[in-house]
Amino acid sequence: MNELSNDIAELTFESALRELEEVVRKLESGEVPLDDSIDLYERGEKLRQHCQARLDSAQARIEKIVAGPDGKAASTVPFDSDS
Repeated sequence: MNELSNDIAELTFESALRELEEVVRKLESGEVPLDDSIDLYERGEKLRQHCQARLDSAQARIEKIVAGPDGKAASTVPFDSDS
């Protein structure tokens, strides 16, 4: 793992999301040279993966919390539901 990947691993979800939004903004502006765009895209993908992993971890923790004492789900609501 290189140094840039290591710094992503240390980011909070919120910090990684902010940085990902900045990467997207720069890429959408069209003002970044091609080589820099490729580097930004790679960083953005790593940030996206980090954010997804953090969300997956949070979902697993939530599902564990709502499990009953017997380990079976006491109640479940889809993680991405609006209810």
